[in-house]
Amino acid sequence: MLQLAQIPAADALLERDPLALLIGMALDQQIPMEKAFAGPYVLAERMGVDHLDAADIAHHDPDTFVKMFVGPPAIHRFPGAMAGRIQDLARRLVSDYGGRADAVWIDAKSGAELHSRLAALPGFGAQKARIFVALLGKQRGVRPTGWREAAGAYGEARSFRSVADVTGPEALQKVRAHKKEMKAQAQASGG
Repeated sequence: MLQLAQIPAADALLERDPLALLIGMALDQQIPMEKAFAGPYVLAERMGVDHLDAADIAHHDPDTFVKMFVGPPAIHRFPGAMAGRIQDLARRLVSDYGGRADAVWIDAKSGAELHSRLAALPGFGAQKARIFVALLGKQRGVRPTGWREAAGAYGEARSFRSVADVTGPEALQKVRAHKKEMKAQAQASGG
């Protein structure tokens, strides 16, 4: 069972709904990881649904959709921008993947192809795509040939670098400690 939101009902949605998992990853920037991955659950509640539908999100009135992100409480630190990005993500899923988030990864022939597909999605980029490749490989069993290489350092076994390694509260603390250490090293080296 995924434990990314650290809230049982939100994690259950991530477990059963590939779109929720993809949206959580898209939201995972400039806010705590748990808030990002709880975001799809909050969105589903506000939409009055038990699973998220890419076509419904894509065709939702943008102003109403932003209001759902604003809350209160806000789903993200930047609710307007992130609402637009999530609608863009949903539109891409509808146009390129038949509205199915798991279609992004289910038939990827290689880790490189999977990374390329993810990196092309709105709200993603090369690094976020590497992290999501690692998350899919480590916690969802999506392991096309070369997935660890495509994930880079995030694909390393027994590491605690990112959300891909969060399997519970203890692992979350290890990931946080790693990120704090990396930040301190970057500051010490002037970066």
